Amino acid sequence: MRFFNKVALQTPESVELDFTLAGIGNRAYALVIDDIILGLILVVFLLIWAFFAYFLYQVINIDSLIDSKTIDLWLFAINLLIIFSIYVGYFTFFETLWQGQTPGKRLVKIRVIREDGRPVRLPQATLRALLRPLDDVFFLGMFLIIFNKSEKRLGDWLAGTLVIQEEQNLPPKNFIISPEAEILAQDLVDNSAIADLLPEDFAIIREYLQRREGMLVKGRRELSVKLAHQAKSLIKLEDIPDETSANIFLEAVYLAYQQQFDRKG
Repeated sequence: MRFFNKVALQTPESVELDFTLAGIGNRAYALVIDDIILGLILVVFLLIWAFFAYFLYQVINIDSLIDSKTIDLWLFAINLLIIFSIYVGYFTFFETLWQGQTPGKRLVKIRVIREDGRPVRLPQATLRALLRPLDDVFFLGMFLIIFNKSEKRLGDWLAGTLVIQEEQNLPPKNFIISPEAEILAQDLVDNSAIADLLPEDFAIIREYLQRREGMLVKGRRELSVKLAHQAKSLIKLEDIPDETSANIFLEAVYLAYQQQFDRKG
């Protein structure tokens, strides 16, 4: 019996990636952390709002041209609107800025991605946040996560997203790294923006390296060149040595990312 479900996604580069879904426990734990942080933010806002309302009533008492009940209704409506904006904005801001993670998700090491394995963007993050209150009503989101294999709540279904466990540092499994790639990898660590490579990008490169021996020669050549050009752009590398093949370069990127991960750890 598996504690976590797995899902296979087809990327735009025609590479199939396997991800482990986050699970209801991890998602609930992350949400508790986010709710605590969000609660502190709302407490600060409400304190500021209370001072503002007190000041406004002082003005009304001096110049009572406006009915106090009307002011109460307006203040209540504006208060609700701001609270809702803070609630939605918290999740939208962090999931867009941190590539699918909020502070809670980052601590629990889970992440939101799109159904093609790519990071979420502003439209997906906003849609998930707007529908979160509906998912919270009568624990609708919890039941949807538990009773479907893709573990999607309503916001995930409509935004086309999944919540996965973040990739950890994994050693090479079933492919050999060439000596040329090992030399080039150290140069990439020192002279490229290898840290800008996202876990999803790294996973695509790793998946290709693991599966390349089973590909047709022509398809492997075309895919390796395509991935190498994309990786070069992502890590902001200007030049690749002329004698370096696309396969060696991808092996070097793989090793450089691992070394960068080890440094951070």
